[in-house]
Amino acid sequence: MSYYISARLKVPFDDAIARAEAALKTEGFGVISRIDIQQTLKSKIDVEFRPYTILGACNPTLAHEALQLEDKVGLMLPCNVIVQQSGSDEVEVAAIDPVASMQAISNPELVKAASTVREKLARAIDRLRQSEI
Repeated sequence: MSYYISARLKVPFDDAIARAEAALKTEGFGVISRIDIQQTLKSKIDVEFRPYTILGACNPTLAHEALQLEDKVGLMLPCNVIVQQSGSDEVEVAAIDPVASMQAISNPELVKAASTVREKLARAIDRLRQSEI
């Protein structure tokens, strides 16, 4: 089982971020954090890195349900989605597979809830793929 779901887009980097956020929104996710890895690495350790942004995506209803099932699951929230330059004309958008990440927790109800989150993230990523047609 892979630990992520991804799509490759032939769009400018900032456009890929906007498209990812819009696709997530259609599935009930909001972006509650944004980490610009390229800028962070430059400012903290003075290294050059490709454009790479981590979006912290949260579906409040599903997060609430998960927190009721397992009080420490917040250690694995929010769902991370990365947008990274992967070649001169391609950008990859990848989302964590919450089912894979929840395997560390022995709670069948939580795995069931993670499956719902996975379905929504997969639909958002599929929407990105379809926008390339």
